[in-house]
Formats: sequence, structure tokens, C-alpha cells
Amino acid sequence: MEVKRIAGFLTGAASLLASWSLAFWITSWIYNAMHWSPPELIRQLITSLLGMFLFGCGMYLISKIKFVQDRHEKFLSPIIQAMRMMAEGNFSIDLTHYRNQFKGREHPYTKIIDSVNHMADRLGEMEEMRQEFISNVSHEIQSPLTSISGFAHALKNENLTLEERNHYLQIIETESLRLSKLSDNLLKLTTLESDHIPVELKSYRLDHQLRRIILASEPQWAEKELEMDILLDTITITADRDLMEQVWINLLHNSIKFTPQGGTITVRAAETDDHHVAVQIRDTGIGMGEETRMHVFERFYKADQSRNRNAEGNGLGLPIVKKIVDLHKGSIQVRSEFGEGTEVTVVLH
Repeated sequence: MEVKRIAGFLTGAASLLASWSLAFWITSWIYNAMHWSPPELIRQLITSLLGMFLFGCGMYLISKIKFVQDRHEKFLSPIIQAMRMMAEGNFSIDLTHYRNQFKGREHPYTKIIDSVNHMADRLGEMEEMRQEFISNVSHEIQSPLTSISGFAHALKNENLTLEERNHYLQIIETESLRLSKLSDNLLKLTTLESDHIPVELKSYRLDHQLRRIILASEPQWAEKELEMDILLDTITITADRDLMEQVWINLLHNSIKFTPQGGTITVRAAETDDHHVAVQIRDTGIGMGEETRMHVFERFYKADQSRNRNAEGNGLGLPIVKKIVDLHKGSIQVRSEFGEGTEVTVVLH
């Protein structure tokens, strides 16, 4: 590669020297023919400009030589074809074999090939995510729509009793609320994943916020006769109050939803030894296995319906929580086992 560079430099230098020499000869002939002897500075400027013009013309003519054109076309054809494939939505591209024709990473074509390969890989991953997202959204929407359509059709039966009619109407209302919540969560997640969401950091009392959310959720945990074990230190944090409120609501409602009648939910908030803030929400619910824990922050992830903590939801609550915590440069950890409950710890730095 170094030898090729030196050879290329010497070839360019020789071409430049030849152009300047030819320019000097032409200008000298013109001066003699015109019997004109310009000042030395003017002579050098005219010679330099003509030399640059001749050099450019020479390079243009060389580039038009069929051998040079065929060589460039041979090198660029696979790259152009790969770009066309990506434009048509085909990201199964691998130019590694073609890249191996060029020795060393410093060749300009190797950099282009590496960039095209990387772009194809990333676009392929994004396309897979898009397809999976569309499939999951379609599935989540189809379920409540099928229920609403089916029971609305059943209501046309004039022989239904009042009790049956009210039961069907209750199901339609429940499925409509489920569909509305899905739409709302999708909008929130899309907004959070955009680069333009404003995070308004303000100082406020975290213990006051947690206590208010727990009291607002009293109808839910009181209905199931859950024991609320609350211990909140006096803590002031700097964060987006509205976004963090969504975090605590989602986590608390998850614990309430999956804790059986008469269970216990523990909420702790304290400052750690390294001056961080840790909020821990623990329940005595059904828990989850290792497989579910590994995927619990993925959108729409659902394990076996009989054991999954998110079976009654739409799989978007915890991804929203994770995204908000990430926006605040914090961390979230989930510990759980089947039948042993779940413990979620959020640490804000």
C-alpha cells in the first residue's frame, strides 16, 4: 500500500511538472512571437495559471480513457447495486468478499464498503423492529376490537335478559378502556423515544410525591385488602415531576394488579451511601421467572399468560418506566421469583 502511494505521488508530480514545463514553453513562444517581455511576476502568474489549466485538462482526458472508466465502474458497481437493494427495502447485503480484494483498511473503497455494510446492518435491525412493532400493535388492537364487535352484535338479540345485556355492555366498556389505554401508552412511548421531548428538571420533595400517589391509589389496594408498608425518608430530588410521577404510578399499579387478596406492598425511599436516591417497591404477588425478567422492559413482551405479570396489560408500562429512568440517567433493577413476589428498585443519580 505504501509503494502504491509513493508511485501515485510520483506520477502526479511528474504530470504536474510536465504541465508546467509545457506551459512555460507555450508562454515563451507566445512572448517571442508578440515581441513582448512582461514583468517577471506577470510571467510567473500566466505560466502558473496555464500550467494548472493544462494539468486539469490532462486529468480530465485520462479519466475519460475507457480503461480508467472500466476500472472505476468495476470497483463501484457492487456498491451501487447494494445501495439500490437498500433503496428497495432489501438489507441482506454483505460486501465482505468484495472488500477482501483491497488490502488494508486505508484504501478509500474499503471505508466506503465498511460504511455500506454497517448501514445495511443497522437498517435491517430497524426494519425488523418496525415489523415486530406493527405486528404487536395489530395483535393488541385486534383483541379488544374483536370483543367489542362480537358483543355489540350479540346485543342485537332482543331475547337477552337485562342482566345479560348489562354484562355485555360492561365487557364492551372494559375493552374500549383497554383500547384507549393502549393508544395512550403508545403515544407516550413514541414521545419518550423521540429526541425532542423536553425534560423539565425541578427540585421537589420525592416523599410527598410518593405518598400522594399511594393515597390516590387507595381504591385499588383497599379493594383487594392489601397491606401498605410505607417508609419514606425526607428526600428532595431534581427531576421532571410529571415524568417521574408516571414511573411511580406504573410500578405501584403493577404491584397492586399482581398481588393477591390480602397481600402486602412495601414502598421504601431513602438516600444511599453514595448520595444517590433509591426507591424500592416490593410486593408479595405471583412473581416472574428469569426468562420474563430478561425481557420485562421490551415493548409488548408477554410470557405464558397463566404466569406472566403483564398478562392483563399491554406490555408497555415497564418500557415507559425504563425510558423515563434512562432520560434521568438513573437505573432500574428487577428481582423476582415465581410465588415469591417482585422487587423493583429505581436509583436516581
